[in-house]
Amino acid sequence: MGNRYLEGGFAPLQQEFTLTDLPVTGTIPDHLDGRYLRNGPNPVGELDPELYHWFIGDGMVHGIRIRDGRAEWYRNRWVRGPQTSRALGEEPHGKAAVTGIGANTNVIGHAGRTLAIFEGGGSAYELTDELDTVGACDFDGTLTGGYTAHPKRDPETGELHAVSYSFQRGNTVQYSVIGVDGRARRTVDITVGGSPMMHDFSLTENYVVFYDLPVTFDSRTAAEMTVPRGLRLPARLILSALVGRVKIPSPPTSGAAAPPLDRRYPYSWNPKYPARVGVMPRSGGNADVRWFDIEPCYVFHPMNAYEEDGVIVLDLVRYPTMFNADPHGPSGPATLDRWEVDLAAGKVRDSRIDDRAQEFPRVDERLVGRRHRYGYAAAVGGHLESGAVLFKHDMRAGTTATRAFGSGKGLGEFVFEPMSPDAGEDEGVLMGFVYDAPTDRSELAILDAGTLETVASIALPHRVPAGFHGNWVPAN
Repeated sequence: MGNRYLEGGFAPLQQEFTLTDLPVTGTIPDHLDGRYLRNGPNPVGELDPELYHWFIGDGMVHGIRIRDGRAEWYRNRWVRGPQTSRALGEEPHGKAAVTGIGANTNVIGHAGRTLAIFEGGGSAYELTDELDTVGACDFDGTLTGGYTAHPKRDPETGELHAVSYSFQRGNTVQYSVIGVDGRARRTVDITVGGSPMMHDFSLTENYVVFYDLPVTFDSRTAAEMTVPRGLRLPARLILSALVGRVKIPSPPTSGAAAPPLDRRYPYSWNPKYPARVGVMPRSGGNADVRWFDIEPCYVFHPMNAYEEDGVIVLDLVRYPTMFNADPHGPSGPATLDRWEVDLAAGKVRDSRIDDRAQEFPRVDERLVGRRHRYGYAAAVGGHLESGAVLFKHDMRAGTTATRAFGSGKGLGEFVFEPMSPDAGEDEGVLMGFVYDAPTDRSELAILDAGTLETVASIALPHRVPAGFHGNWVPAN
């Protein structure tokens, strides 16, 4: 049986490349000086297609260094968690978790470090500027229990705010603030309804917003999972191994290479779990969280959040269910919705912004937690033959502009970078990888954010497998 997450544009690369002086079509804007980085799953070793889940692939970071109008280099490197290192025939790198795959979900720059990040209790990993693995990062010993895939940087302070979850935390999640010095200055444990997959959260100028939704740790699925050479162990030990918290013992072997861990995903739709949104003042604690009931659904990614006249406005991508009929993904369309949390009335109002299936929403990062006008998202759910589309939503005008890339194309998340610190909200560029199925190659597309027209493209001689999240990391 096949698995779409191992085929076509999702198919993993089998080697690491270092390419220099990449061909450029068009003109790269002079203000771009830094690295475009993107993370995603790229599994190592033998896989069972029926059991493989995209979220459990070994992390691989792709990067392009841009300076003075040139694309100086492209590199792709596996994030070398211990399990990944051993699958590559290497010893674990530097300070590392005992086991686990390398972080596969996002990659950011903070406090002079490049960090590949993960969720579910997994370790963050520090990388060099050239994307080689330094080792696991616990923020100078100030944060334990893993991190998150979706921190949010306060544009005023430069601090990273995050909400981290793990089945090992029981019925709590952890809110943390990492200072500009790269050390945690505050952590708060928040009680939730059980053991939810809290993939992301929202941040406003004064509040932290939690999404306690009905995708929860599935002990039945985890109990069926096996570890190398058929060794059966308790579910919690198996999942600890996947996210890098404990070491799995290996039984005696004749010397044959061990297959990887069973890579099913142990979170699933739980119709008995209430759906709700929590609001906590940034300076508050667990006792200060107010919970608001909502209709059952799931949210991977909010676009942004802000406050207006006693209401917290949440623009987000909503799924009716997740990991329900299909354990590998959604069971319905991903629509762009708006939730308005009325603090005085004690209720949440919801409305639909766009009913076309879309994902990976982003805004100008200078407006995180503040009112935004523009938001960007990639169309999802269609076939490559119908062509890839990027949406630009104008929240003030209530309109959406589109950029079609043509048939046989695929694209993921696009990130915005302003042309200068004081430039307007769409005065800058959007960057993202575009995959071309007929040639099995990818390019980094650089678009004018105002018009969505291409200003430059950087061609690669191979595909960049469909992945998750990335960011522009400026050199300064």
